[in-house]
Amino acid sequence: MSSINKVVLAYSGGLDTSVIVKWLQETYNCEVVTFTADIGQGEEVEPARAKAEALGVKEIYIDDLREEFVRDFVFPMFRANAIYEGEYLLGTSIARPLISKRLIEIANETGADAISHGATGKGNDQVRFELGAYALKPGIQVIAPWREWDLTSRETLMAYCEEHNIPVDFSSGKKKSPYSMDANLLHISYEGGVLEEPWAEAEEEMWRWSVSPEAAPDKPTYIDLTFDKGDIVAIDGERLSPAQVLAKLNQLGGDNGIGRLDIVENRYVGMKSRGCYETPGGSIIMKAHRAIESITLDREVAHLKDSLMPKYAELVYNGYWWSPERKMLQTVIDESQEHVNGDVRLKLYKGGIHVVGRRSEDSLFDEKVATFEDDAGAYDQKDAEGFIKLNALRMRIAANKGRKLL
Repeated sequence: MSSINKVVLAYSGGLDTSVIVKWLQETYNCEVVTFTADIGQGEEVEPARAKAEALGVKEIYIDDLREEFVRDFVFPMFRANAIYEGEYLLGTSIARPLISKRLIEIANETGADAISHGATGKGNDQVRFELGAYALKPGIQVIAPWREWDLTSRETLMAYCEEHNIPVDFSSGKKKSPYSMDANLLHISYEGGVLEEPWAEAEEEMWRWSVSPEAAPDKPTYIDLTFDKGDIVAIDGERLSPAQVLAKLNQLGGDNGIGRLDIVENRYVGMKSRGCYETPGGSIIMKAHRAIESITLDREVAHLKDSLMPKYAELVYNGYWWSPERKMLQTVIDESQEHVNGDVRLKLYKGGIHVVGRRSEDSLFDEKVATFEDDAGAYDQKDAEGFIKLNALRMRIAANKGRKLL
């Protein structure tokens, strides 16, 4: 007899997780609690309630987590300027620790023995969900159906639905996208289909959030972004909540053909994977944040921060958000943002994000020192001679000892 009496399932209401509800009920003879998170995926989440009820689920959680998602996960990540393998803005990765956190909270509230998810055994998400769950509740049991069952294709899932009278939209013949997609307020991702051939160009009709740069307006869009301690708090002078900021930037970026990405990335489980992403708002935030840091961060702080960023991004990508090392790095990063305040003006034009102005009361840019005109003695150029000679000393000594560099 199974020791699992109750399971909390991360439930989307789609084909896979609807099958999982019934499979859990049958395989483990347990009660299933469903949890559906609204993190800005752009689709109505309330229908998941009716689908869960039709499957006999009694405890149903549908939570609007958009503000928490951006405030406590997206914004802290962008303070670090985190980018994985030089391109990926971590849109899927950063959503998983929040979902794990809420799964564990619901497990505690309902007295569940286990949690479950619909991530496959080939991907990163299984790692992210489960590392987070174990960090927050070490004794929790995790059920990953894709690692246990023999339902290995959409056809077998559909047959299971028909056999068990599972009401799933796709089973009625509704056309399904050929891509595996994941969306939240930060991005939308596409995998599978023609994208499994790295040489094949993504189809234009695939993209959902942005127009192509060719189809973007011929007139640029100018925006002013206001930062407070590294976070955007206003657009064109209008104060907005974190989720409102990201939603607005998604719209502005998408309208101007910004945020499309086509990459082959290295998954944590070992394989390479080709994916396409739309991250219009995130792309704008990244550009603007680096611009405001350029005038407010000390040089050595900025360079040290940049050297830490690849490790931070790797931790987020691999699922270690709830690790002590990520928390330590976050403390350092957040300390660096104390004076990252001010405004950045951007020009958005046909897929491009151009910084055209930046200002801050905390600016370290000193016009009197930097000017090419008469600086009235603010900088003594003769000081540079000793500075250069001292920095060249070790190389001069080595050269005098006959050590050749050519």
